[in-house]
Amino acid sequence: MKKLAISVACKDYDRVRAIRDGRVGIEGCEVTFLDLKPEELFFRAYKSTEFDVCELSMSSYMLALSRGETTPYVAVPVFVSRTFRHSAIYVREDRDIHRPADLRGKRVGVPEYQVTAALWVRALLDGEYGVTPADFEWLRGGLEEPGRVEKMTLDLPSSIRISPISDDTTLDAMLSDGGIDALIAMRPPGCFTRGQPGIKRMFENYREEETSYYKRTGIFPIMHVVGIRRELVQQHPWLANSVVSAFTEAKRVAVEELTNRGALAVTLPWLGSHIDETAAAMGRDFWPYGVEPNLPTLEAMVKYAYKHGTTVRQLSVPELFVPSTLERFKV
Repeated sequence: MKKLAISVACKDYDRVRAIRDGRVGIEGCEVTFLDLKPEELFFRAYKSTEFDVCELSMSSYMLALSRGETTPYVAVPVFVSRTFRHSAIYVREDRDIHRPADLRGKRVGVPEYQVTAALWVRALLDGEYGVTPADFEWLRGGLEEPGRVEKMTLDLPSSIRISPISDDTTLDAMLSDGGIDALIAMRPPGCFTRGQPGIKRMFENYREEETSYYKRTGIFPIMHVVGIRRELVQQHPWLANSVVSAFTEAKRVAVEELTNRGALAVTLPWLGSHIDETAAAMGRDFWPYGVEPNLPTLEAMVKYAYKHGTTVRQLSVPELFVPSTLERFKV
């Protein structure tokens, strides 16, 4: 049988690299791999549906799905990007913000309200501390470059106050000069990385906070999911599980290399101890794919996306994915 020629667009993560370099194939497919940064990848995927298989923003995908739109891509439960987000909240020390409750009544910046990282910070603040998006004022705009806009149109509850910042400034500048009291950002703002006095993370011991959060909730935040062009799944029903199997095997290869103590795969002297600590906190399969092992995380995503206005209805977990990928065979 002639192999199906497909393009795969994804950042070159270690857990994907074996697909990029050909060590792991996608059964039945001839793969052209494109290594792209997520910002460019998401823009091109949704603007012109350029790729057959690609990394997608989980929040943007859920928003479109909740609106009943026939999304160009349908997801499979492969989560190539995940990150705890306790470290993403930056505050000015002169505004008396010492704990999440102190954000009430403050002016808080965010590059885009709907992005997945912001979804997880909102879920953290609401679920763990009872601080809701209506408790403070949101200012939206570019972190380091002026003019960033919300890429997807939102219809938020009237209780959530959000407005754009001026086109000639940035959130970094506003945090630096006191125009905002706090900032939620995926990347550290320049004023923080430069060591400006009076700018700090809300959770300075964020690793300990994140470990405790995981132990309490079982949530390991998902950022990006793998999507397949919808028409291809309809034409080739076997393709979805071929993609899941390949990405799962590529992750296994990456973890095997990572845990090889004989020759360290990453430039960290105490890599072994980091792996041991992670496994002690999260188990040996600390980066799981599939629906069942990720249920607490997925259920929190659909809950807070709807509660905070970035989906128009509460989605169910099964409707997020190609039905044939909801369960995996076991030997």
